[in-house]
Amino acid sequence: MTDASAVAAQRLTADELARNFADIHPPLDRKRALIEASRCYFCYDAPCAQACPTGIDIPGFIRKIATDNVKGAAVTILDENIMGGACARVCPVEILCESACVRQTQEAKPIQIGALQRYATDWLFDRKVHPFTRAAPSGKRVAVVGAGPAGLSCAHRLAMRGHDVVVFEAKPKAGGLNEYGIAAYKMPDDFAQAEVAFILSIGGIRIESGKALGRDLSLAELRRNFDAVFLGMGLAGVNTLALEGEDMAGVMDAVAYIERLRQAPDKGALEIGRRVVVIGGGNTAIDVAVQAKRLGAEDVTVVYRRGPEQMTATRYEQELAQTNGAAIKYWARPVRLVGHRGRLKEVEFEYTQLDEQGRLMSTGDRFVLLADMLFKAIGQSFVAAPIGKDSAEPLELAEGRIKVNADRQTSLPDVWAGGDCVPGDDLTVSAVQDGKVAAEAIDRALRAA
Repeated sequence: MTDASAVAAQRLTADELARNFADIHPPLDRKRALIEASRCYFCYDAPCAQACPTGIDIPGFIRKIATDNVKGAAVTILDENIMGGACARVCPVEILCESACVRQTQEAKPIQIGALQRYATDWLFDRKVHPFTRAAPSGKRVAVVGAGPAGLSCAHRLAMRGHDVVVFEAKPKAGGLNEYGIAAYKMPDDFAQAEVAFILSIGGIRIESGKALGRDLSLAELRRNFDAVFLGMGLAGVNTLALEGEDMAGVMDAVAYIERLRQAPDKGALEIGRRVVVIGGGNTAIDVAVQAKRLGAEDVTVVYRRGPEQMTATRYEQELAQTNGAAIKYWARPVRLVGHRGRLKEVEFEYTQLDEQGRLMSTGDRFVLLADMLFKAIGQSFVAAPIGKDSAEPLELAEGRIKVNADRQTSLPDVWAGGDCVPGDDLTVSAVQDGKVAAEAIDRALRAA
């Protein structure tokens, strides 16, 4: 039987926690970087570059590493992706650039593009060199809502073009998902804040924290006071299980828990259960499962309603969970939460399968997992209230998010949007590209006005 004592802090020593949350991918040194760069064929048509959402000249920067021009390599990367340091750490290269590598098709061992990108960008960051300069002041002011990857990317490119940018961020720190939502072992040593500082060092960008759209400011107000507006608010809503007892002790939102973990000065002070169940099939589910094990949970099981091919978490992420001691159980969905004295005791599941039309259906067969802690990681949703039909100046929506054209322009002529708040892939690298594309479109519009 589970009880409150099953959920506790300080399960591991400080040394154990330090090892568990150390960098999951130790960086390449110069010798290994040169060897890895020498494996590149420097393809003319560069399928790896075509697979990169930000269009980085991957053969170009690898060739510069091979000739020991590391600064040149970093500039090539950052010119297309100003958050190339973060993306080198968290980008799913196994389904993007590295999956398209010619070496992958020949040897099933692609060039370590992500590791080489990190090698180059870290070299530049370590030397505190900012390779870009601002253009002459344009006299134009742009408001950016959200200091996540999309907003920061947009702000940096606008600052480069000479515009003054004010970024309004609801949380205390800038960085968005990189600061609050990525597993701690993927981006340790406060890298997210170091990258924010690097971006801001170009000048012309001011961040106002604790300012949320719809609460502290309105879109109408921003449109009156600025020449253009970019919305990069991300996904503020969290999906629920819609089960009775979801508010009992031990049932937690995975996104909020990861945020607490990322901001905790002492990870050992966080309570973690002995038997942990995670509901979901995305990167958040994997991140919270692995971190639960690394915090000292004894049994961790991820349960997903479909099969491994349907999980949005990549094969690499699924294997990461399993190699860290977390089990993944496919084809099951939760149907009942059982508590004891107000705390979660067990979770009842029902097996699922696909019908003849390929639709998910329940089989009627059930099983139970003991659990003193359950994490909900079943997706996030866009909160449209600040810009929806009830606002003073509503924006057109598509797929429950802000509708944009190829330039990331919304239904209002002076408002652009990007990142997770628009339809598309919910990836850091895609958000950075959205911000960059929008910034160039904003720049063209402001200069034509």
